[in-house]
Amino acid sequence: MTTKIAMIAMPGAVNRRRALAAGALALSGALALSACGSSDSSDSSGSGSGSGSGSGSGRTHVVKTAMGDVKVPVAPERVVVLDTAELDSAITLGVKPVGSTHVEASSGFPGYLPKDEVSGIKDVGEMLDPNMEAIAALKPDVILTSKIRHAAKYDQLRQIAPTVMTENTGYPWKENFQVHADALGKKAEAKKVVSDYAAHAREVTAAVGGPEKAAATKVNVVRFVEGADIRVYGERTYIATLLKDVGLGRPAIAAKAKDGFSYDVSPEKIDLADADVIFRSTYGDPKKAKQTQTVGSGLWKNMDAVKKGHVHTVDDELWIQGIGYTAANRILDEMRTDLTRP
Repeated sequence: MTTKIAMIAMPGAVNRRRALAAGALALSGALALSACGSSDSSDSSGSGSGSGSGSGSGRTHVVKTAMGDVKVPVAPERVVVLDTAELDSAITLGVKPVGSTHVEASSGFPGYLPKDEVSGIKDVGEMLDPNMEAIAALKPDVILTSKIRHAAKYDQLRQIAPTVMTENTGYPWKENFQVHADALGKKAEAKKVVSDYAAHAREVTAAVGGPEKAAATKVNVVRFVEGADIRVYGERTYIATLLKDVGLGRPAIAAKAKDGFSYDVSPEKIDLADADVIFRSTYGDPKKAKQTQTVGSGLWKNMDAVKKGHVHTVDDELWIQGIGYTAANRILDEMRTDLTRP
């Protein structure tokens, strides 16, 4: 008997918050703070003037980014990250940032990261609305983010420090990790991280019965999102890459996702998300996200995955927002536990 697994996804982007208060004044303050640092990182390669404290040696190397070649210190000591993916990458590679943003719906940094590894990191504002003055005050020697998040703020950021942007976040997370590792001077460490993860994924495949059984198990990930329709994750998402690495199958609906991201449904069509196994998460208030209404309905309760006890509630912060190897390894462990239950 073939098995199916379903997942619910979070929105592609959270609602934009209002622009920086007193924008021009804040930028002026950020630039003034930037001027206090070293100016020897100035170049014409797209890295900007920068203000950071430098790596100590003054040596730089070029990192290829979505905004062109950027010169960064060979071993940056003061790193600021502006999204969860970059935070995960830094922690995974043994680098504690001096500053990081937080996700709008959360308080603090992702809970799946070891507390001692995020303790002391300065919160520089909400992810879509980072505080430029707070970033500049930290005198970073490199800033990590993505074009999809902060392209409009690139010129401001590069005046504070060399800014390394990937094109996107989520689905290309493995390629992005390599860019982060290059920017942090941790390419050798990155090779071991990737190798260990691949071995971990193979272990999970074996635990669920081997490649053939894994492929026959159809899995969906469903995300209840406050202010949006219910999202069934497609095949071009972070979480989908983990399912693929384990060799798990996907229901046909996954291929219908818009741009490969998600196939959105109302509570009245939730049965379209049925599968052998469903992993579900919630972003925001359960009632406003239609989770309470949906899982209490007869339509939900009559789904095969629900009747067979193959629906697993997972942490949205870890499964959807984490986006990195530290999160991925935690997710693989949870997959193995859930998929091997009697």
